[in-house]
Amino acid sequence: MKFIDEARIEVVGGKGGNGAASFRREKYIPMGGPDGGDGGKGGSVYAVADENINTLVEYRFVKRYQAQHGERGQSSDCYGKGGDDIELRMPVGTQVLDADTEEVVADLTKHGQRVMVARGGKGGLGNIHFKSSTNRAPRQCTPGEAGEQRTLRLELKVLADVGLLGMPNAGKSTLIRAVSAAKPKVADYPFTTLAPNLGVVRMSDAQSFVIADIPGLIEGAAEGAGLGHRFLKHLSRTGLLLHVVDVAPYDPDVDPVREARAIVEELRKFDDELGNKPRWLVLNKLDMLPEEERALTVNAFLQAYGWSDVKPDDSDGFDIKTPRVFAISAINGEGTRELTRAIMDYLEVVRTAAREAEQALAAEEEARKAAKKKASSLIQPESGSQA
Repeated sequence: MKFIDEARIEVVGGKGGNGAASFRREKYIPMGGPDGGDGGKGGSVYAVADENINTLVEYRFVKRYQAQHGERGQSSDCYGKGGDDIELRMPVGTQVLDADTEEVVADLTKHGQRVMVARGGKGGLGNIHFKSSTNRAPRQCTPGEAGEQRTLRLELKVLADVGLLGMPNAGKSTLIRAVSAAKPKVADYPFTTLAPNLGVVRMSDAQSFVIADIPGLIEGAAEGAGLGHRFLKHLSRTGLLLHVVDVAPYDPDVDPVREARAIVEELRKFDDELGNKPRWLVLNKLDMLPEEERALTVNAFLQAYGWSDVKPDDSDGFDIKTPRVFAISAINGEGTRELTRAIMDYLEVVRTAAREAEQALAAEEEARKAAKKKASSLIQPESGSQA
């Protein structure tokens, strides 16, 4: 199935049913009075996150979604039936934006998350609501309200813990094949990856993480050159970026240092937040170098790049804020085990900190509720004694 990560659709809530104006007419009841019921509420449109869907391809073909209208009110105090809601199932990671205001309507990050994107109209009032001591035979009723209508822009941003970036043919697809069960296309020419690929890296039964590979970037990607700029948004949800660099390019005129700096510049042009994400260097294709030249090549690269104080594969004094460098050969797996182990350690620290922060917020909220409840209980006896 073709990977589609953008779509534009129109959603319309159902119209509320009209209220009824009728009067009770039965034998032996000469003054039955008004008995017109209300109209039913119009159906609403909901966006629902579904982990079994991985593309927005359905929304490229069907552009308009309208919920059912509510039924009109009936006599005998019968209210009209409400219109059925409709659910639009979307991949987890989809962001729903209002196309006119760019407001984020929904951010679907968890399976089963359900967000209303177009509200149905209220049903009209029947004449039973207008009777009074001075108006015993009201003929007024109100029409149902129109449902909400809006144009939405859907953007799928894949959910991954780690994102791979680098120039075309740097070996990103080979790396994701080496460390996970994902099988992206690998070939000896640029732009073999045309859509993001996800792979699950399992360190043990209890430890795993998701890694994402996007098409390679080239200089000028932020302005629209190449393919990668379309997929940079998929890195926005990742917690760690692995910058894969080919340290043994076929073309002797290619400067790996210049290419690595160009990638960082493209990230910053596209999004400052993305450019400031934690980023590790992964120097790939060591197998293309003689064994005696590998250390010299890596050190020369780091010296020219400005990371001479960062030692390759150095785990001493591990700090999540410290940039790290790994020298590997993805094609034969050399160094990949050390790389994935370091990533797992990093993610464990980050996840623990996130859990602790969430627990602290929950405890703070509970304390606030308890204090509010206690204050309310202290006030109640006093107000009762005054009564």
